[in-house]
Amino acid sequence: MTDTTETTATDFFDASIRTPEMEMSEIGAGVPAAADLDIAEINPANPHLFREDRWQDHFARLRVEDPVHFNEIETAGRYWSITKYADVRAVDGDWETYSSAKGITLGLKEIANSEEMEQPGIQTFIAMDPPEHTAQRKTVRSISAPSNLRNIEPMIRERTTELLDSLPEGETFDWVDTVSIELTTLMLATLFDFPMEDRRKLTRWSDILFAIPGPGGVVETQQQKIDELLECVDYFEGLFEERRENPGFDLVSMLANGEATKDIPPLQQLGNLLLLIVGGNDTTRNTMTGSVYGLNKFPDQYDKLIANPDLIQNLVPEVIRWQTPLAYMRRTATRDTELGGKQIKKYDQLLMWYLSANQDEDVFENASVLDIERDNADRQLSFGYGIHFCMGSRIAELQLRIVWEEILKRFTRIEIQDEPERVFSSFVHGYANLPVTVTRR
Repeated sequence: MTDTTETTATDFFDASIRTPEMEMSEIGAGVPAAADLDIAEINPANPHLFREDRWQDHFARLRVEDPVHFNEIETAGRYWSITKYADVRAVDGDWETYSSAKGITLGLKEIANSEEMEQPGIQTFIAMDPPEHTAQRKTVRSISAPSNLRNIEPMIRERTTELLDSLPEGETFDWVDTVSIELTTLMLATLFDFPMEDRRKLTRWSDILFAIPGPGGVVETQQQKIDELLECVDYFEGLFEERRENPGFDLVSMLANGEATKDIPPLQQLGNLLLLIVGGNDTTRNTMTGSVYGLNKFPDQYDKLIANPDLIQNLVPEVIRWQTPLAYMRRTATRDTELGGKQIKKYDQLLMWYLSANQDEDVFENASVLDIERDNADRQLSFGYGIHFCMGSRIAELQLRIVWEEILKRFTRIEIQDEPERVFSSFVHGYANLPVTVTRR
């Protein structure tokens, strides 16, 4: 990049990745228990609640006492937490009233309150409304077609068996890095036709996108975050040039040559790439880790699974519900409206808390429990609802099914050795580390 281009890109990224989470990360440590707060003081977007795994009671109170809950902070302005299943579906299903075009995570007040119809900086088709959303999504949707899933299933199984066979027995190791990240990154590299020797770059770019800068964190400073994303731009510019000349059946080729996407500037094209990276990395890897953690937390369910491997079919949607790897998605009101008896103003932000909707006792009995025989697990909202339903959901489900089919063939048990270290984010609900041991059959 030239100096001018790099300066422009720096401004572009800074506008895109400054978030109110940074403010809450600085002032929000030591959040009192939900029972000790007035209902108006509860702010479930505080990332400390998720790193400390203390979000459950805060959402439980909101679902009962204030399911459409108002907060206001200096950086974000006005925003609402939507915590009940029916309300989340209502918002997610009405893109004309609740737009995605200003972003999918809690954003800055000056952007949300502007007359501009789109957020500045990084653009992704998930952060668009029809018709642009429809056209760009169509460009890449064939990657998850049933015929392609059938084609890639043997490859997924081969890689899974090789990795599981290589795990050390009687020795503690990190399940997140050794298994979950490795399997999902191999899958991502295949979908992008990305150089395998550089595949961990995909993991790194995914991790830093929603990371909150700070000492000891994924990134130390906002500038470091910007610099690494600029490296991502440079890398993919090279791949785009190559695929325009020699296209294949991969996501980069589809974006580089699709009618709705081929003329998008490189910095904006990056938005779609990062969306696909995060969608294929964070969600699957955190659910894969969550399945191991959840079955250890509820050992009776692990016993049922060992006794009847056919229950894997139901374990998959249930663990996706129980984990909910992306905690929420945001919408912005396009007009004054009413929801749950509350007056929503034009430009108000709404956080659809999939995490809370999946814990709604009106829909899921004993919702906090992982129940692999749950008869309505497939009603979970982790993949969203409506026009933005997750395009890669079937690939994620396929990976989870295969990994547990192969685990049960090889191991009598995977046992956690300590509580996991959790990701410092209210958006990505995931794990940084999970120490485990395995016992072979």
